[in-house]
Amino acid sequence: MRTGERSDRLVKAMILAAGFGTRLWPLTEDRTKPAIPFLNRPLICYAVEYLKSHGIADILVNLHHHPDSIRRALGDGSQFGVTIHYSLEEDILGTSGALDRVREQLIDDDFVVINGKIVTDIDLGSAIHAHRDAGAIATLILIENAARERFSEVEVDSRGWITRFGRMPEAAAGQDGSSINASPTVPGSQRAPLMFTGIQVLSPRIFEYIPRGRTSHSVADVYPGAIEAGEVILGYTSSGAWFEMSTLDRYLEASLVFMQKEGRTLIAGRDCVIEEGAQVVESVLWDRVKIERGARVSRAVLGDDVRIPGDSVIARAVVVRRESVSKIERGVVVGENLIVPL
Repeated sequence: MRTGERSDRLVKAMILAAGFGTRLWPLTEDRTKPAIPFLNRPLICYAVEYLKSHGIADILVNLHHHPDSIRRALGDGSQFGVTIHYSLEEDILGTSGALDRVREQLIDDDFVVINGKIVTDIDLGSAIHAHRDAGAIATLILIENAARERFSEVEVDSRGWITRFGRMPEAAAGQDGSSINASPTVPGSQRAPLMFTGIQVLSPRIFEYIPRGRTSHSVADVYPGAIEAGEVILGYTSSGAWFEMSTLDRYLEASLVFMQKEGRTLIAGRDCVIEEGAQVVESVLWDRVKIERGARVSRAVLGDDVRIPGDSVIARAVVVRRESVSKIERGVVVGENLIVPL
């Protein structure tokens, strides 16, 4: 790099991976949300590779719920060509409380924060460039919420500066909230509301607004105060692909999108057996799943070691082994399986 030339690549990032994954239960019974398999790889691997593709090789990951499931997936990061450091939270600290805990490791330069539950090809380099050009204290990458799913609206002014975080958008007619960044704007409606992708570029000055030593959340506890103080919170709107797996429906729908791209009708993990005469379509099978002759499975997620008896019909459901669940929160037990409808 020539003297005086500015780099739009950053050195450090933090992946948020401490959440309980309540809405993904029972798939998160024995692992945290970013550790669930997506296309036969732990979901968080995609965030690591995304950061690495943009030149970021020093990565922090916060942990809480089933922390070893993330450690097994990532190790020290060497398999990805990065260095990974872990921040174990005894009590979950929230999206900005997690940053407070490691502020000394992030205080030297701008850095990226990304949720560990997403897969995307959004141009991070362009967002970093915009962040620095605007002199922003924070830049949040936004996309249009054309399907009007249940994500808080982000309001921006004519400069692209975020002015406030609003309520959930009203559902468009005919929308059930299950589509993923794919539905067109409803004819005759106003422009689709903007939503936050969970990817952001932050200046170290953000720590002036993050409470010390307690749980806090960026949108509720940090950004409103920074906006009121006159700081620039930039909204960078992208049209890139973005998939977020926070619910069972979204997880299956995202899997189906990638299946269709690859011309596949199912995703199967290691040592799966589908007997002759069984029908399996548009479904995700984790490891060691067995589907016996005559069974019919469609638009389903089958967890590790699940056996679907012959002549069973499983449709729009998540199935895990009953013995793997400590407390049944919803669904119905059928034989050795717990079936949770979508």
